[in-house]
Amino acid sequence: MNFDTIIGHQQQIKMLKSAIAQQRIAHAYLFDGHAGIGKKLVAQAFACSFLCETGCGCGRCSSCTHLAAGSHPDVHLLQPDGETIKIDQIRSLQPQLALRSFAGRGKVCLIDNAELMTREAANALLKTLEEPTADTLIILISSRPESLLETIRSRCQRVRFTRLPRLALAHHLEHDLAISAAEALVLAAVADGSFEKALGQHQDLYLKKRAGLIQSLSALSSTSTIQTFELAQTLKAEKDLIGEILNIFDIYLRDLLLYQHGQPVDQLINQDMLPLIKQQSCRLSTPQLITKLGAVAQARTYLGRNVNLHLTLDHMLMQIAHA
Repeated sequence: MNFDTIIGHQQQIKMLKSAIAQQRIAHAYLFDGHAGIGKKLVAQAFACSFLCETGCGCGRCSSCTHLAAGSHPDVHLLQPDGETIKIDQIRSLQPQLALRSFAGRGKVCLIDNAELMTREAANALLKTLEEPTADTLIILISSRPESLLETIRSRCQRVRFTRLPRLALAHHLEHDLAISAAEALVLAAVADGSFEKALGQHQDLYLKKRAGLIQSLSALSSTSTIQTFELAQTLKAEKDLIGEILNIFDIYLRDLLLYQHGQPVDQLINQDMLPLIKQQSCRLSTPQLITKLGAVAQARTYLGRNVNLHLTLDHMLMQIAHA
């Protein structure tokens, strides 16, 4: 793993490369940004360059090959044990960081989902950050840095990461997954700039089931009792994917509003469904679309409050059908 294999985040990578080249590496960093956008990949590439015998993450030296195999004796990855990172995990780590490095180039500790440290674990780590061991690099990775102790944040050099641009992500997905440009654009949009989400378990939903769900939603009306019932049954059978399905509905309805108000087609997400978008945007008024969007938003709120799934979906679809 080296910086050249990473898509995006060039400003952050340039800063880290400069720190290595000038030998001005901080003892602790906080990599923060939305989940799944590549923070951990950049951290691994930074660790690789830090420990590399050539200083550039060559991929060929003993350090690089051991790191790639996950067997580098000077690299420690700390992840949640269950739902939290516990104090015993930090206490087990501390003596490892105090020892002399095996390869002689330093030691690295990556703490993934650092915001999940218990308060006791965070306070234990604070002592390590206040009294850093020479040639030790600690990288905290977090999607919720505000949940970390202020005293920890203040002792780390902060590197902020942003979502990958939609078009850039779509371009790479199109080639990596061998899918059409339209499918790649949809996948990039619903992934919200996250490679992890785009390449995750919901590809089949976005690429194969999305069109059918949208067409079923578009068929709903005050007289479509059977269609409303059938869609309700379909959604209830996909209860583990409800959050993603609501996202699909939300994006589609927003596409209708954008098209209705004269936005260019290239600003739409569901460009592969343009004929349906044209038809529906002419049939529905702006107030109707806003009501439908509100029904989806309300359903998401209810589900977040653990309201009964079946009742929530029935209520949402009835609102959409009668809007």
